[in-house]
Amino acid sequence: MPINRNTLLRYKTIDRMLRNGRRATLQELIDACNDALYEHNGYGEVSRRTVQHDIEEMRYSRELGYYAPIKVVDRKYYKYEDYDYSITDVPLSETDIRQLAEAVELLKQMSSFKGFSDVEDVVNRLEDHVASMRYKVDPVILLESNDRLRGLEHITPLHDAILEQSPVTIVYKSFQWNESQQFIFSPYILKEFRNRWFVFGRRHDSPEGLLLNLALDRIEDISDAPKKTKYLKIKSFRPQQYFKDIIGVSRFPDDEVVHVVFRVKASEVPYVITKPLHQSQKEVERLVDGSMLFSIDVILNYELQRDILGYGDGITVIAPEEFAYKIQERLRNAVSNYEDKGLNN
Repeated sequence: MPINRNTLLRYKTIDRMLRNGRRATLQELIDACNDALYEHNGYGEVSRRTVQHDIEEMRYSRELGYYAPIKVVDRKYYKYEDYDYSITDVPLSETDIRQLAEAVELLKQMSSFKGFSDVEDVVNRLEDHVASMRYKVDPVILLESNDRLRGLEHITPLHDAILEQSPVTIVYKSFQWNESQQFIFSPYILKEFRNRWFVFGRRHDSPEGLLLNLALDRIEDISDAPKKTKYLKIKSFRPQQYFKDIIGVSRFPDDEVVHVVFRVKASEVPYVITKPLHQSQKEVERLVDGSMLFSIDVILNYELQRDILGYGDGITVIAPEEFAYKIQERLRNAVSNYEDKGLNN
C-alpha cells in the first residue's frame, strides 16, 4: 500500500531524531512527530501505538526497503546501531530504478515539445541518473505526439505571462486573414485539444468581456507588451465552467447548451460507451436491432460535428432537427466529392 504524506513525515522525523548516534525515548519520538505534523499541517496528534508501528515498519518492511537498524538501549532509549545510518541514504532497489525509468520515459513524451524547457532539463538529469545506474527499460506507455507541430515554442512565454499576469504583444495570422495582425493580449489559460495548443485571453482592443481563442501554431511572434500596460481580466471567465459544455475549444458568447439525441449502430455502441463523446453523455434506450440511443447536453460547435462525422454511418443525429440536417448536408457533400470523381456505382 502506498505511504501517505503524514506517515512519510513521521518516518523522516524518527530518522532525524536517531541519526549520528543520537538516542530518544518513545515519548520524545511521539512529541517530535506531533511537532512536525503540527508545523506541516497545522495539527498533530500521534498515538504511542502509531509510533511503535512506524518503528517496526522502518525495521522490517520489505516495501520500504529501509531495514533500519533500530535497537532499544537500557529498555528506554531507541537508537541506530549503525552510527552512519539514515533512511535518506538507502540505495534504490531494482524495482525503484525500473519505476523511475518508466516515469522518465513518460515525462520525456509529455515534455517532448520545446515549450517546457525547464521540465526537459529535469527529465534529462533524471535520465542521466538512471543511466548511471546501468539499468535500462523499454517504455511501457506511449502518448500520442507529433514532432511536426508548430507553435510549441510559445508555450513557455505564454505560461509565464499567465502566472505573472503580464500582457504580451502578439503577431498573429489567422486562416481567415490575408495579413498578420499585431495586438496586445492578456492570456488566461492554455489548453490542448487533439495535439494542438490554444491560448484563451482578452485582446486589448476588443470589446470588454469578449474572450479570444488563439491557436499557437498561428502565432508568428510573442514579445513583452509596452511598459505600464495593464493586464486586463474578464471577471466572469471561469475555465472549468467555460469548457464544461463544449467538445474542443470553439464557442461563441451567445451559444446555448442544446440537448442532442443520437442513435449509434450496434457495432459502434461499445466504442461510444467506453469513450463518451462528452462528459454529459447518457444512455437513453437500447433498440431491438442492438443499436442504442444516447444523449448529450452540449454547445453545437465545429468539433462536435467532426466527432460525429468521424463515425460515418455509425452515428445518426435524431435531435435537434436543425443539427441533424447540418450533419446530413455534410455527409451528402462528402458523397458528392466521390461522385464527381466517377467513383459511384
